[in-house]
Amino acid sequence: METAALIVVLVIGLALFFDFTNGFHDTANAMATPIATGALKPKVAVLLAAVLNLVGAFLSTEVSKTISHGIIREDQITPAEFLPLIFAGLIGAITWNMLTWLLGLPSSSSHALFGGLIGATIVGVGVLAIDFGVVMSKVILPALIAPFTAGLIAFAATKAAYALTRRNDSKPDGRDGFRWGQIFSSSLVALAHGTNDAQKTMGVITLALIMAGWQDSAHADPQLWVIFACAFTIALGTYMGGWRIIRTLGKGLTDVKPAQGYSAETSTAATILASSALGFALSTTQVASGSVIGSGLGRRGSTVRWRTVGRIAVGWLLTLPAAGLVGAAAALVVAWLGNWGIFIDAVIAVAIVLGLFLRSRRNRVSAANAMSEVADSGRAVKVTRNPPPTRRRRRALRDEARAARSAGPENRERDEGAS
Repeated sequence: METAALIVVLVIGLALFFDFTNGFHDTANAMATPIATGALKPKVAVLLAAVLNLVGAFLSTEVSKTISHGIIREDQITPAEFLPLIFAGLIGAITWNMLTWLLGLPSSSSHALFGGLIGATIVGVGVLAIDFGVVMSKVILPALIAPFTAGLIAFAATKAAYALTRRNDSKPDGRDGFRWGQIFSSSLVALAHGTNDAQKTMGVITLALIMAGWQDSAHADPQLWVIFACAFTIALGTYMGGWRIIRTLGKGLTDVKPAQGYSAETSTAATILASSALGFALSTTQVASGSVIGSGLGRRGSTVRWRTVGRIAVGWLLTLPAAGLVGAAAALVVAWLGNWGIFIDAVIAVAIVLGLFLRSRRNRVSAANAMSEVADSGRAVKVTRNPPPTRRRRRALRDEARAARSAGPENRERDEGAS
């Protein structure tokens, strides 16, 4: 009994650490573009995101139910079998989060968590313990549809924003008013992030409590202390700021201008809030990246750096299987060595996290150097020196030519009479 209680405590502690990594990994989703355009100062941006993540975590629990009652058929698994598997799955998720943070890749913390849990469960129990119907409908399909949808919305919104403010085309970055809109839109993204990503850790802890018999399995709602702990932890991680990923999203994909940033953030927030209401545990990182790419395609003269997009896409494809492999390896150690395997897994996990953190200190990225320049130089759109005539100008030219032709005979008669 004491061993089971210790394992539950370890699972809760590890889940909260994953929540912390999720926070600093996903700060960029809300705050990369307003930092890039100068709408918000870096430290102010991450503080605002942290507060709104905290608030958002209390607004919805639908996503947590998807994890605690959905992906894994916990009724087929005994607590003694499953609690160590949750522990192993979290190790897979944390390892992938730390690695992609070091590389500055905006990968999905959500898919890392799902991959780690699925890999550990398959090794420890078997394939039949996974409800692949739920995985497909609420994880895989949203992962394919949401970034594309967000990108299309951001593309259309960017086109509309520049069409409505076309009079500013020839002015150097003449759409500064959108910076004020970015404060609202980025805040909405941070709030939406809290309603989605904080719920995933709540679901893992709730699942552990149900498996340990500390919570009635008929009620999948997370307890109040779980909600508060997860909300506070993800807010703390957000405040730390994942500056490497902020740099990638803020200027690695495209040069973000205020109107672009506003369009991308609005698209991201709308997509995340809709998915949270439906209980889809999508990747807020994929949605934010898709929105930034869509806004880059929507601004005339903007350049999307497709090599960086390719690197990010590869990271997306590898997230589920890579985290699953690490989770499966950790589960194998537990299967071979029992409770000693949990201890060994914990030591290895600490060594990996410390190793990746120390490696990151060699080329440290902070608020001071994440954004080398604010995207306020140059014109917001590419303006040609000799632009083609507008429709009104073409009509005026036709009228002038017609008037000249009609006046031609009279002018000739006047010239002959004068001679």
